[in-house]
Amino acid sequence: FTWMLTKGNAHIVVAEDGAGQLLAYALVLYKRATSLARLYSLAVLPSAQGRGIARELMARVEAEARGRDCIYMRLEVRPDNAAAIALYHKLGYYHFGLKHDYYDDSSDALCLEKVLSHGEEAVRLPVPHYAQTTPFTCGPACLLMALHTLDDSIPLSQRLELQLWREATTIFMTAGHGGCGPHGLALAAYRRGFHVEMYVNQQRPLFVEGVRSEDKKAIIRIVEEDFTEQLQQTDVVIDSRPPDVDELVKALRAGRLPIVLVSSFQLTRMKAPHWVILTGFDDDFIYFHDPEVDIENHETAANNAFVPMRKDDFARIARFGRSQLRAMLVLSRRS
Repeated sequence: FTWMLTKGNAHIVVAEDGAGQLLAYALVLYKRATSLARLYSLAVLPSAQGRGIARELMARVEAEARGRDCIYMRLEVRPDNAAAIALYHKLGYYHFGLKHDYYDDSSDALCLEKVLSHGEEAVRLPVPHYAQTTPFTCGPACLLMALHTLDDSIPLSQRLELQLWREATTIFMTAGHGGCGPHGLALAAYRRGFHVEMYVNQQRPLFVEGVRSEDKKAIIRIVEEDFTEQLQQTDVVIDSRPPDVDELVKALRAGRLPIVLVSSFQLTRMKAPHWVILTGFDDDFIYFHDPEVDIENHETAANNAFVPMRKDDFARIARFGRSQLRAMLVLSRRS
């Protein structure tokens, strides 16, 4: 609670009686730069139950979320908590997932959500969420989600996640193990029989700005040159003009899956390149799966799936570094 109140991107509402006795509270977390709110916890003293306090708290936190331009409120609840489930259903929440082994006693959690303030959703593709299992495999995790969606015989497994990383890594990044650029990811998808469109707005080697060692920069250049030569022997479509948001929407409407490089600063306050996969849209919002689940900051996989972000905001984060690098892949089945 101390972390939530002092450091977390959170909001808490409390209910008191006339003497100042605390009766109940509701705590909501917000995902930075997005239009997603999550009811983290709600509790009412047993002696205060049955007075409609929980319903009033929910009304207050939903109003606060709308004021923050949120369009979804999500929450988790125990399957055996019949009273809470009944309340949430009355308030317009519906099931959208199940989280196994969620609570301390290994009980599952039902994932519920409510649309707070926008119209009909135009497209929401059935892309399962997969959380990256290492700090450096966001690209392979996104590619894995796309491959499985296009061919469900491809497993969502850590073994394949790491295999894709070994095929696509640049070897070095700004720190730690090397991440993956668009060239290596495109090759990995092509080798598995998928149609790939690769868009990169720069011809020079990528991701060398934050690498201090000249030896490491040289290796990144060699790796990328090798990837480029291999791509020239394929039918991967290579274009220097990345699609804008409207063109990405057209791709989603056709069932094609865009994987987009973004700057993670707006999402996590960390200046690093990061891959996400687009999964839907409506008139105002783009939806994406973020493979990086920040457990230390109390995120869950359910809250990193179908994350809504206004289209103009997404256009701003879909670039990285001083050079304004833009990179993306669009995957589809071969005709």
